[in-house]
Amino acid sequence: MPIEIVTVPCLSDNYAFLIHDDDTGQTALVDAPEAHPIQVALDARGWTLSQIWITHHHGDHIDGVADLRECAMVVGNEYDARRLPALDAKVTDGETFDFAGNDVLVMDVSGHTIGHIAFYLPGANAVFTADSLMALGCGRLFEGTPELMWSSLSKLAALPRHTIVCSGHEYTASNAKFALTVETENEALHARAAEIAETRAKGKPTVPSTLAEELATNPFLRANLPEVKAAIGMPNASDGAVFAEIRQRKDRF
Repeated sequence: MPIEIVTVPCLSDNYAFLIHDDDTGQTALVDAPEAHPIQVALDARGWTLSQIWITHHHGDHIDGVADLRECAMVVGNEYDARRLPALDAKVTDGETFDFAGNDVLVMDVSGHTIGHIAFYLPGANAVFTADSLMALGCGRLFEGTPELMWSSLSKLAALPRHTIVCSGHEYTASNAKFALTVETENEALHARAAEIAETRAKGKPTVPSTLAEELATNPFLRANLPEVKAAIGMPNASDGAVFAEIRQRKDRF
């Protein structure tokens, strides 16, 4: 399928994503932290926005919508519409909508906020997770509970391992430092941390990642594993309790 995904750095550490279908010429945008770099990326490619998909209400994900929406349909969560820019299409968890003939599945991934959604394109093997599942991390729990976030992450973890994870921030290097305090003997994590350091030294994004990478190295996705439970001294605890402990440790890190 002729889908192209472009990562657009915004603000100090945000990412927006352009999704372009070459056959139809349609282009979607996931989140709009600020308008200028997104418009520059569109102009450089001769693309025009068809749709804007909003993951959640925080300003660093929606502040550019007003300046970009002129000819684009704005899509967001019906149940969080009061906190979002005016929506042209309201969607809900489990609903599928169309982008250029491609199915887009809406997934409620509440935890960072209540009403946070992700967009999964099975045909493009990509999921846009913003501040839910992040590269080597997950979003801080501003509104949801640890149990809710663990449920959301578990839904994302069940996607095919080859899924490309397009998350919303360049936090990966600091997330790697924390992850190494949880799993000191995880060889895949050590290798990924070294690769991340090299990538950032070159000024390149570490996002997107793959779900396979996250399952092998992201402590927030690995809270159900016996080796992780043992590593933090909670061998008999529930998955949710282990996740909550890891999240609390990250908050203090």
